[in-house]
Amino acid sequence: MYVGTLSCDFLLGDVRSLKEKRSVVRPIVAELIRKYAVTAAEVGHQDLHRRTVIGLAAISGDAGHLTDILDRCERLLAARPEVELLSVRRRIHHEDDE
Repeated sequence: MYVGTLSCDFLLGDVRSLKEKRSVVRPIVAELIRKYAVTAAEVGHQDLHRRTVIGLAAISGDAGHLTDILDRCERLLAARPEVELLSVRRRIHHEDDE
């Protein structure tokens, strides 16, 4: 069993309030969940209106399949015109890792 995670730091565009931020972040998270069957959520910078961190996790029995899912999610996030992807942190854990 392999578990993969992505943590993506974003700078948001012309957002002036936390309410506007939610209107940008929620559709991104929903699309990740719908398209790729991953678990996703806003996991950082909740109190800042122009920054966010979106985290996601996926599980698979095959490392290659898991890498493919994470690659697709990262490409989807990088292609969003309303946000600027600043950094991505990727981790893949195997059940035998200590």
